[in-house]
Amino acid sequence: MALAVPRREVSHPHIVRTPGLCGGRPVIHGTRFPVSSVVYYILHEGMTPEELLREFSHLSLAQVYDALAYYYDNREAVDEEMRAEREAAPGESYP
Repeated sequence: MALAVPRREVSHPHIVRTPGLCGGRPVIHGTRFPVSSVVYYILHEGMTPEELLREFSHLSLAQVYDALAYYYDNREAVDEEMRAEREAAPGESYP
């Protein structure tokens, strides 16, 4: 029988949630670039983090990787936010 391990809170220094900014969605600190957009471009469109930086040069590699880490630590919540956005604007491409 496996013992349940309590989940510890993980720090993501490059990610913030601010009421009134991008609907309170998690974004890269100092930008309006949502975590969900990083997820979309890298995991759904197949871009590498380096390709994403060439397109969005105001981001850093550390920010992109922290956004991905945040996603994996909060996958259900971010996936639900992405699903809700797609349903709110059917026919529009994400992000």
